[in-house]
Amino acid sequence: MVYETRSPKETFELGERLGLEASPGMIYCLEGDLGVGKTVFTQGFAKGLGITDPVTSPTFTIVQQYEEGRIPLYHFDVYRIGDVGEMEEIGYEDCFYGDGVCLIEWPSLIDEILPETAVWVCIEKNLEQGFDYRKITVEERQGP
Repeated sequence: MVYETRSPKETFELGERLGLEASPGMIYCLEGDLGVGKTVFTQGFAKGLGITDPVTSPTFTIVQQYEEGRIPLYHFDVYRIGDVGEMEEIGYEDCFYGDGVCLIEWPSLIDEILPETAVWVCIEKNLEQGFDYRKITVEERQGP
């Protein structure tokens, strides 16, 4: 499915809709360049799960856990990991295969440990369409 948003508010609202539809055990892989709106999308997603705590990118902590919603949210930002072994150190399997939902920024960096099935969300800018324009592609993918 391809969506077009024309403001951060619309990107937030799309994230919220997907959060409302999320169920335990789902993995969302969030792709997009720096500054494209991944955090805004994630904030909306968290709202859709019923999370009211402030949501920020866990760039320096790798994972941020939010337990207050209808389903726990495990928000990963793996941009700064050196290798997949660091994921094992933080206990990623408990998150990936637990009762919560995972949202992973920069998933291609940990491709070899991703579950076979995940929902991929790709956010792209197109400045010809306007500064706040985003093309957001959402698709379920099967692993190798």
